[in-house]
Amino acid sequence: MRIAQVAPLYERVPPRYYGGTERIVSYLTEELIKQGHELTLFASGDSLTKGHLIAPCVRSLRLDSGCENQLAYHFLQLEQVFQNAAAFDIIHFHIDCLHYPLSRRIGVPHLTTLHGRLDLPDLIPLYREFSDVPVASISNSQRTPLSWINWQGTVHHGLPVDLYEFKRSQGSYLAFVGRIAPEKRVDRAIEIAKLAKMKLKIVAKVDINDYHYMDTAIRPLLDHPLVEFIGEIGDEEKVEFLGNAYALLFPIDWVEPFGIVMIEAMACGTPVIAFRRGSVPEVIDDGVTGFIVDDTEESLHALDKLHHFDREHCRKVFEDRFSAARMAGDYLKIYERLLGAKGRARPRPIGESVKRSDLAVRTNGEAAGHGDSYQSEL
Repeated sequence: MRIAQVAPLYERVPPRYYGGTERIVSYLTEELIKQGHELTLFASGDSLTKGHLIAPCVRSLRLDSGCENQLAYHFLQLEQVFQNAAAFDIIHFHIDCLHYPLSRRIGVPHLTTLHGRLDLPDLIPLYREFSDVPVASISNSQRTPLSWINWQGTVHHGLPVDLYEFKRSQGSYLAFVGRIAPEKRVDRAIEIAKLAKMKLKIVAKVDINDYHYMDTAIRPLLDHPLVEFIGEIGDEEKVEFLGNAYALLFPIDWVEPFGIVMIEAMACGTPVIAFRRGSVPEVIDDGVTGFIVDDTEESLHALDKLHHFDREHCRKVFEDRFSAARMAGDYLKIYERLLGAKGRARPRPIGESVKRSDLAVRTNGEAAGHGDSYQSEL
């Protein structure tokens, strides 16, 4: 099958630091290649893939200090996608709703995975118009505000099973991974750690919109001997960080669509103490891969129960439920159904690949004018 994956341009695919959507796009792309499919990735020019890479910008936009208009590059990306649309059996979008007016008109099967929250009033008139667009959710709870749109399935995220090393020994500190934002409730994690008298290590990204919240609400809480703020880290560091933790605290206060860090912790064998919001009851097996709680007091009781936690069984649950192979298989079922509905499946002999000349590759930036894409291999 000839498949296009269209990623946001804010982070590299896979991200160097924080970036859940781009991380999942990478895992899905490489797993589909591993299973024998032909993949073209539309992403930033510093992205890494074994497939074809087509990029409108040299590097990811969030860390590019020279980029003043991020939307401009996303429009360039859309033009690249739709110039090349006929080369694909299906196009899989991960860029929210930006492409809707175009994708409904091209006649090529397409799917959009919605990675964000859907409980926003502004989305109701949008989806009244675009209720025909085929979409996938990343949890069943994510669908609730827009249960009536064209859902094709729920596909829980998955990770390569060899990405995170299983750690048999239980660590001594609590871990927090995420964004510094009111809905992520790092303040609650700090409160739990202080009451439990346990070290808390915080790995977190601070978006520009949350600078004021960080400075006024969170930074004063960091001046405590039990609290260590680390900032953003890469994948290799995250393996050690999560694997060596006693538990991951996931004290959210919003309708989390999925929460990839929960399955990253599970892959290490590290239990998760998560508040009962959004996708949490779908991801955590209560009492098996961690505990689902409703308040701070329950969090403290849950920490007491972890002294004899079965980390090996936690890892096995991850392998059974949250592998990249399972995720890719779930998406392939949706692709095949959409292809069948459109009657557009075009068989190709095994081993024959898409020629680069079939793709109208355009780039912008340092390599502009050279007629080539930024392509690397993992």
